[in-house]
Formats: sequence, C-alpha cells, structure tokens
Amino acid sequence: MIGLSGRLRSALIIGGQGIRARKLRTFLSMISLFLGVLGVVAAQAGQVIAQRALVAEMEMTQGKDGTQQVYLPSHEDASRIAMDTVEGRSDVVAMMSTNAIIGEPNLRPVNEGGMPIDQAGGGGYSGAYMVCDAAGYCTDENPNADQPSGQAIELRVQALTADVRQFRALRPQSGQWLDFDGAPQLAPRLVLNKEAAKAFAMYQVPAEMRFEGATAHSTPRFVGVVDDGIGAPQAYVRSDELLNWMPVDALSDPRFGQVEILASPAASDFVDILRNKFAAIGGDQQLDQQLYVNVISSADQIPEQIALMRWVFLGVSILVLLIGSAGILNVGLATVGERIEEFALRRAVGTPRLLLAGIVLAETLLTGLLTAAAAIGAGIVGLAAASRLFGDEQPMLENVAFPWEAGVAGIAAGLIAGVLGGLVPAARAARIPIATVMRA
Repeated sequence: MIGLSGRLRSALIIGGQGIRARKLRTFLSMISLFLGVLGVVAAQAGQVIAQRALVAEMEMTQGKDGTQQVYLPSHEDASRIAMDTVEGRSDVVAMMSTNAIIGEPNLRPVNEGGMPIDQAGGGGYSGAYMVCDAAGYCTDENPNADQPSGQAIELRVQALTADVRQFRALRPQSGQWLDFDGAPQLAPRLVLNKEAAKAFAMYQVPAEMRFEGATAHSTPRFVGVVDDGIGAPQAYVRSDELLNWMPVDALSDPRFGQVEILASPAASDFVDILRNKFAAIGGDQQLDQQLYVNVISSADQIPEQIALMRWVFLGVSILVLLIGSAGILNVGLATVGERIEEFALRRAVGTPRLLLAGIVLAETLLTGLLTAAAAIGAGIVGLAAASRLFGDEQPMLENVAFPWEAGVAGIAAGLIAGVLGGLVPAARAARIPIATVMRA
C-alpha cells in the first residue's frame, strides 16, 4: 500500500470491508463472474494450446522454424552429390528415400506400395511402382506383380546421414534412436514410426529385408519406435548401414521421392556448393535451376488456421466476459440501493463524491481479481487433470503446461469485468444527494 494516495488507500480499505460484510452477495456475484472469467481463461488456453499443437505437428513432419529444406533435382547422381556435400558437417542432414519389403521372399506385401496397414487388402494398388506417361496412360512396374500375397510388409525407408532430430521434433515412443557415433553395422538398425510398428504388431513376418536394386537381402534390427506424424509405414536408418547392401544411386530413384537436405539457418554456403555441382553435371538440363530451397516458417505456413482460431476464441471470450460483467453489474446496483443511507451519511460528513465512487469500484475490482485467481486456479487444475486422463489419447494434451498467456488473460478479464460491472453502480453512488441522510 506504500505510495498509494490517501483516497485510493481509503477506497481499497472500505471496499475490502464491504466485501467482508456482505460475503454471501459477494459470493453470488463471484459465481456469475467466475464462469465468465473461466471461459476467457479456457478460450485463451485453448487458442495457445491449439496453436502450439499446429506448430508441433509442423515441426515433426517438416522441420523446426528457420530450418532450410533443400530438394535436389531428380538425377541418378543426386544421392551421391548430397552425401559428398554433407560429409563432415554437423549443421546439415541428407534424407534419401527408398521402399523396402520385410518378410518372406517371393511374396507380395500385404500393404503393397507402402499403404497404411489399415487399408491393406484392397488389391490393385502399386503405389510408387505405378508409372504414367504424358498422355495419362499408366503401367504397373511392380517387380512383385506376379507373386502371391503373403507375410511381408512394405514400408518407406529414410536413409539419414546424421541425426535428423535437430531439425525435426520426432517423438520417441519406445526403444532408442539411431546411434550415429559408432561404426556402421552390417545388420541395418531401423527405427519404425507408429504406423510401421502397428503393421509389424499385426503381422509376424521373417526378419528379411529386400530393396529394389540391392545386391543382397539383409537382416534388419528394430531398435525403437517414434511418432513422426506420417500415416503410412516408414522407418529410419543410417545411410552408411543401408549402403552396405545397395549402391548409392539406388537412393536417387524419383519414384520414392526427391533427395531432401535439412540445414540450419546459418548453413548458407552449402546451397551454392550444391548448385555448382549440379550445374557441372547438368549441361543443357540446367539442373542447378531445379534445386528448390524452402525456409520453414510456422507463421507463414499456417496463418489462416491461426487467424481463424484467434477470431473464434476472441468471440467466445467477449461473450462470456459480457455475461460475467452483467452479473456483477446487477449485484453492484442492488448493493448500492441497500447502502443509500450509508453513502449519504458519508457525503454529509465530507466524503468526496470521487471517493464514494472509488469505494464501489474497489469492491467490484477486488471481486474481479479474486474471481480471476479462482478461475486461473481451476484452469490449472483442470488442464493438469485433462493431461493426466487423456494425454495418452490426445497428443496435444500430453505433458502440456498451463500457458502463461491464459493467466494474463484471466487477470485482465477479471479487471475489465470489475470495471464494466462497477462503473454504473459507482456513478450512482457518487450522485446520491446529502438530503437522503434525513431518511435514516
């Protein structure tokens, strides 16, 4: 209270006394306001959590803010150039894709083309093996087309030159991640995504892995499971362990996607190096002009979703705040009506009109702050309970922390509701004539 003026101090003290003297009425006004402030807190918390979930989803599937995505042109030497360029660098990671079939040899996989395992069994789908010409005529170039279907699973394999988690926020589910510090092993170590783990849990298949263009079949080892946000079976492997069984140009097959390089924002020189290398081998094809660089920005990629959420939550917040303010306004008017003689007597003994208005406004402001504290506490407890109960089913609620923005919004809502609900009663109290004291 140090530094406050005498009138403000008096208004707060008398306002606090008024709250204690009318506990039931204060409690009733807090109930209506509590629902309004809790709505504001919930709306703000929902907006922040939803925005964080969108950003987290983007960071998991594409990359963290500022990460450079470099897509190399389709060329048989793309993988070799990528590996030569990133060798010895810790600020870039090359990702090369191919499809693998794990299971009994000479059988078609149950999810041909690497489709989601829940959609397996439809037949007639060849995925990456379906090749179409300019006229739209498509042919099936699946090497397993004449084989019977059996205990085998097809999945996309991402060959990594380094730890990609510095750029993509993959969520570990079980086991461990790839170890890039030790020497490569002959048995490729695979980290499966959730969809691939589900597929291998549904089907018991032999540990034999084959690739198109591989020199021999290999025996993979599953070391962990991660959530990568991909809805189709996928696995991650060290590129040097995969290249023990296949030539490097087999990872440049455009049917399985472009070679992609993820780089930190500070790694700018390697893009020029890549352009020069592709310019040297491209000739008239101008391969260096086909190299595409994209800088990941969550604000640019999901602005419409974020803007829509903000408007929705803002509308809900304003609505519930007005409801809470109306409740405290009604209680404030009733209180002033009961205290007419008290305020008239105070006016008779020299209390300024401004102080009378301050007393009433202080009561509503204190009520708003107390209600905001209760609503924020309820929000923290509710969010913690929701995270504990539903965190396993809803990833956006897993280990979620109460956003400080929601706390600030709750306090602001309590103060605004206190002002809106107290202005009219305060003005009415200030206008009470001194002659009213004669009724007492």
